[in-house]
Amino acid sequence: MVHIRISDLEKYAHEFHVPIMLKDGIDFLTDYIKKNKIRNILEIGCAIGYSSIKMALVDSDIHITTIERDKDMYEQAIQNIEAFNLSDRIDVIFDDALNVNISGIYDLIFIDAAKSQYIKFFEKFKYNLDENGVIVTDNLEFHGLVKDSSNCSRNTKQLVNKIKKYVEFLKNNEEFETDFFSIGDGISISKIKK
Repeated sequence: MVHIRISDLEKYAHEFHVPIMLKDGIDFLTDYIKKNKIRNILEIGCAIGYSSIKMALVDSDIHITTIERDKDMYEQAIQNIEAFNLSDRIDVIFDDALNVNISGIYDLIFIDAAKSQYIKFFEKFKYNLDENGVIVTDNLEFHGLVKDSSNCSRNTKQLVNKIKKYVEFLKNNEEFETDFFSIGDGISISKIKK
């Protein structure tokens, strides 16, 4: 069995420019999971398995289904999850999340994949949310560029505009109420309106 630490994953992500959650963002998320006794999690966007592993380590009763469409990332995630002995609690699906149909119901759905698809992910997977569950989204400040994208390339500006649209979509959503947190790279927590 390979001995691997969380810090090894952080180092790998830094070296190979793999987008993982910022430290205070993942701490905020894992604290939320602990405080709210979250047990079933659906994650859209696995990358190398960093956030799945961190979430699974909160409690031995936590089960996670995570989706990753990039083959290299998927394979890396499988290796990392095995190295942490978490293969029995983290299922990784290799596919584009928009092509995956999931029947399970989850306490928490975590959206951290292609930012341009956030609204589609939200609309598709909200049906998998427990009535008392939450949808958590990361990267809503996008390294501060959502506030000021004046010095960005055209592509980055387009992406920032899609994030802004998603934030508006959350603010004006009739079904969900959302709280926004300036933690990590900007996080939202959406709950079904009662």
